[in-house]
Amino acid sequence: MLVIPAIDMRRGRCVRLYQGNPEKETVYGDNPVEVARQWEQLGAKMLHLVDLDGAFTGLTQNAKIISSIGDEVHIPLQLGGGIRSKEAVEKAFSAGISRVILGTLAIERPELARELVEEFGDGIIVGVDTRDGMVAVKGWTESSQTRVTELAARIEQWGVKEIIYTDIERDGTLKGPDLEGLETLLDKTGLQVIMSGGISSLDDLASLKPYKGRVKGVIIGKALYTNQLTLPDAMAVFN
Repeated sequence: MLVIPAIDMRRGRCVRLYQGNPEKETVYGDNPVEVARQWEQLGAKMLHLVDLDGAFTGLTQNAKIISSIGDEVHIPLQLGGGIRSKEAVEKAFSAGISRVILGTLAIERPELARELVEEFGDGIIVGVDTRDGMVAVKGWTESSQTRVTELAARIEQWGVKEIIYTDIERDGTLKGPDLEGLETLLDKTGLQVIMSGGISSLDDLASLKPYKGRVKGVIIGKALYTNQLTLPDAMAVFN
């Protein structure tokens, strides 16, 4: 199971938001490229990049930084935030991104999202972000009328194999992972899942071990940046 550090970018800096709220921002570094290098040096096998400005505006905003990270590190990168066209997907791949995360596009333009899955295969994964059981879109600023399980079933039919599952109410809160929501997804679909949101301790990570095989990884943000967890210790849980 992969432990994947998150690098959330806003206005060119590395930040974390509390429950996705742009008014509750903490800055953890002015140089996301250097942060990416540090995680790689500490042993990360993959990085999770989010263009928060892109998520809020619908257009990639941190392209130069993303490209620089692609040039500087040598591990796989997955990118989400504002990727709502085929052109944006292609630019991400050109910048060195290994996997592109679709979110809002899967809800608002499902036909295009399906075409991208068919064309790019495993290079496309879907971010399933939930608030009270409903899928949130547009940088989590709006809730759709689509239930999480409904979206998961739909994209599985498209050929999507893996999703990132985030409980927004837990993101940035250190309250632990949403195991109940995870179990529902695993019961209703055959999708593989990367968990995100709420991880705060080695015990939280250990709680995911029974799901090994279906849960392919866990994204950690705040707990790493506040030194509540170290990356080597987190990785050791799954070794």
